Amino acid sequence: MKFFESNDTKIFALGGLGEVGKNMYCVMHDNEIIIIDAGIAFPEEELLGIDYVIPDFTFLKANQSKIKALIITHGHEDHIGAIPFLLQIVNIPIIYASKQAAGLITKKLEERNINFKNINCYTENTKIKFRFLEIEFFRTTHSIPDSHGIVIHTPNGIIIMTGDFKFDWTPIGPLTDLHKIAYLGKKGVKLLLSDSTNAMIEGVSMSESKVDEALGEIIKRHAGRVIIATFASNVYRLKHIVETCRKNNRKIAVFGKSMETQLEIGINCGYIKDDIIVEAEYANTLPNNEIAILCTGSQGEPLAALSRIADGSHKQIKLMPGDIVIFSSSPIPGNASSISKTVNKLYLKGVEVYTNTTLSEIHTSGHAPIEELKLMLRLVNPEYFMPYHGEYRMLKKHADIAIECGMPKNNTFVLDNGDVLSMSKNEIKKTATIPASDIYVDGNRIGNIGSVVIKDRKTMSNDGILVIIANIDISKNELLIRPTVTTRGFILINENEELIREISYIANDIIIKRLKTNKLNYQDLKNDLIQDIAPFIHEKTGRKPIILPVIMDVKK
Repeated sequence: MKFFESNDTKIFALGGLGEVGKNMYCVMHDNEIIIIDAGIAFPEEELLGIDYVIPDFTFLKANQSKIKALIITHGHEDHIGAIPFLLQIVNIPIIYASKQAAGLITKKLEERNINFKNINCYTENTKIKFRFLEIEFFRTTHSIPDSHGIVIHTPNGIIIMTGDFKFDWTPIGPLTDLHKIAYLGKKGVKLLLSDSTNAMIEGVSMSESKVDEALGEIIKRHAGRVIIATFASNVYRLKHIVETCRKNNRKIAVFGKSMETQLEIGINCGYIKDDIIVEAEYANTLPNNEIAILCTGSQGEPLAALSRIADGSHKQIKLMPGDIVIFSSSPIPGNASSISKTVNKLYLKGVEVYTNTTLSEIHTSGHAPIEELKLMLRLVNPEYFMPYHGEYRMLKKHADIAIECGMPKNNTFVLDNGDVLSMSKNEIKKTATIPASDIYVDGNRIGNIGSVVIKDRKTMSNDGILVIIANIDISKNELLIRPTVTTRGFILINENEELIREISYIANDIIIKRLKTNKLNYQDLKNDLIQDIAPFIHEKTGRKPIILPVIMDVKK
């Protein structure tokens, strides 16, 4: 295949371009493929019944003998969530991950009973050498510990992938390693791939220590119970919530499985001390000014702990006068309505609610806005630039920022998933496209949920389903009884008995007509029922339910 014949280094994304989530990037030289991250995206509302969206592994499956390693930048779901599915389809020889990410991956694999032991922990000083490719790392500041950028030394030049990053001069965790980035920039970087999530946001990001101060002030001055909802994956936020509560003589009770998991791993990795964390049932025995409740539900998720507390359906925590609820988070696009519903329910219960505003700065992003993106571009000073990790508008804006910083427009690449860059010693250019579609996960099923199934689910959710059950003695070519008609989500049977009766008679006539031909074919009969009854129903009701004929072979 021509794709493998040149001495060029290939760079392509299987996810993460034109979207926020599903991050998966590959660098290939000769017979070596390095995979960077394997994340999920959460489904849009129209993807009914879909649990996750994952990258298309077709190319990797076909070339799995060339895969040398999967390397993880950090432990967020959009970077590690697809690993259990990847390991079921593709042979991955080894996973390299930092300490926090390795803990999360191990936990995830245990929950799915996947036996994969070859996970190696790296640090910022680790170097990994293969025949053609050499990997090293640099520390970044993000909203989860042990976040790193990736440096890939290839025969055709150096590639830097920033991972998720920001520049925070007073962080709760480590500083982004400017010195190493600048050193690599001086050495000469051929291609930079940089996080574009906040490319539409002007200015610089607020420091995490500023959030720490704001949260500390609210907790310090409040005499009642404090309920805090935040992203469970933001371990540094969890760390300073724990430390702030310790300073204010409050114990912490934790509610929500993902929150419990992240805290457990944070404690095991040494980021968080568990001396003030108490069992959930102990929370109601302490004075109100000596307890804080840390829970999931910052995005208004219906089944999360905070939503159940707001509904009054939580078994252990009931709201009371004097409680305050703090949303230490920002709305993920599409979640604003759900959050508003939860906030309104909380106000109706008579509690005070704090959200992130200019008056209460209780959240900051883990991604670099425009001025920090410029700083990364200036430090690295790459010859070529490819924005990644973002929707198209973010990628385009980031490319424009690079051009403002002096990058020739022809040296920037705003690509789609599956587009392949070929890097030679002299130039980089787009040369090919490989499969990179969305793959849907529904329960334990991977990839066999097509657009037809999704369309049927939408139809059922809007117009319902109508089932026609026919009992036929096939040996005698005889319909034993007039077909039974039942529905779900279409009409109320008790209020539409005449319509149901008409549908039953039409079905009866269609079946008898087909039986008279003496050529009974189940599929043909089902098609006749659907094609003849659907127009009748639409004419009578203006709706188009899914029609499901069920043919029963019953002996008379």
